[in-house]
Amino acid sequence: MSVSEPRAGEKVQDVRVTEDTLTVDLLDGRTISVPLTWYPRLLRATEAQRDNWQVAGGGFGIHWPDVDEDLSTEGLLRGAPAPRESTPA
Repeated sequence: MSVSEPRAGEKVQDVRVTEDTLTVDLLDGRTISVPLTWYPRLLRATEAQRDNWQVAGGGFGIHWPDVDEDLSTEGLLRGAPAPRESTPA
């Protein structure tokens, strides 16, 4: 299995988070929309926490400092939800 290198056009241009959707615009014109339920930390976050995001990882990632969430455009393009959180015993 080969891993492809990210392309410059896959860098983050803009991010929008609604009550049920995460939408990321890429520099190459593509838009990725995924269900917010894939990312429980963002789902539970307040609107202000969701709106406080930063481009990270050389432009290929998004970081939400208030909820300690990090996503990559590579993962979003693959359709990879966050790993399931373990529940306390």
